[in-house]
Amino acid sequence: MDNPEFDIAITGAGPVGSALALLLARHAPDPGRIALIGKHFQDDTEAGGLPVPDNSPDPRSLAMNHGSRMLLEQLNAWPNKAASIETVHVSQRGRLGRTLIRHDEMGVPRLGSVVAYPDLVAVLHEALAASGVTLIEAPYVRTLAARQAHLNAAGRDIVSALAVQADGHQPDGLQREYNQHAVLATVRASQPMARWAYERFTDQGPLALLPHPQGGDLYGVVWCCAPDHAEALRRLDDAAFSAALTATFGDRLGALSSLGLRHIFPLSLHAGPLLVNACTIAIGNAAQTLHPVAGQGLNLGLRDAVQLSQALAPWLCRPRQDPRPVLEDFARRRRHDRWLTAGVTDFLPRVFSTRNLLVEHASGASLLALDLLPALRKPLARHLLQGLRT
Repeated sequence: MDNPEFDIAITGAGPVGSALALLLARHAPDPGRIALIGKHFQDDTEAGGLPVPDNSPDPRSLAMNHGSRMLLEQLNAWPNKAASIETVHVSQRGRLGRTLIRHDEMGVPRLGSVVAYPDLVAVLHEALAASGVTLIEAPYVRTLAARQAHLNAAGRDIVSALAVQADGHQPDGLQREYNQHAVLATVRASQPMARWAYERFTDQGPLALLPHPQGGDLYGVVWCCAPDHAEALRRLDDAAFSAALTATFGDRLGALSSLGLRHIFPLSLHAGPLLVNACTIAIGNAAQTLHPVAGQGLNLGLRDAVQLSQALAPWLCRPRQDPRPVLEDFARRRRHDRWLTAGVTDFLPRVFSTRNLLVEHASGASLLALDLLPALRKPLARHLLQGLRT
């Protein structure tokens, strides 16, 4: 049997994989025996695959809930620029009913924050450089064997006692295609509402406007709609796109003016098994990819990382022991939070886009009930804030 070079090898150096490496480094007797394998460590400007022109607001905005921000602050990995969300306004286009979720009602300083993707990755990698974790830059990784975590990272053979997949996804598990694409854009509002975020449901999918970390009058747009409509929106000039967005969103923020590039990507649900084999576990995007409604994907992945680091802390002191019982227990403990979050983010975009008048009116009535009855609203808001704790 090969002698492991590392105790744990993590593939995927995005926010979830990087946060896990930082968490494990705090528990490990020798952080150097934790390997983080990723595509970019030196130049993080291209880490998300979407280059952004100079002086243009970055459209890759991430909504981080209160629990995620607390975690990253504890890891000294919170970006300098962030836009706070204190109120979330939820509505349905063309139907009555809306609800407001406020931070003071939940007893927190803010419901969440919005950061730019490259800023978050850069500060995580800066913290990793000082953590003692071994950083391995490789454009691709292949699994060669399952008896140990035997990997090939761009030609380099790596043997680890345990592997964590934090990037890509598995072919097995639940999959659903939404027949929706998301349009990412940045806009300027003529009448901005400080620290307000908006989720507006349309018959083609949800439309979110999030306060942008690069300016008080800027908003990050995530517009989910049919693929052909998304492509048409991407090709519009700024004036035509601004007019279409204002017509769909309404005049709550005044006139909306498009800035910079727009990008589109397809939306789907994938939720596979956490336990890949006896010595490999999947977390984050490798375990589940969710619809972006309510911005729960990254927050769920960070909860994966926290609980996995807690589960592996005792094992790191005895890495020669069989890791499978630890990994099986972790997978069991994560089941309820994963499936509840996936269920909520799967249900919302589908029920609001049925184009069935009865269902649409019932959905509007549900929003009104949430607004009038805190006993209904608070459990949902609490889950979106911090997930289901076990």
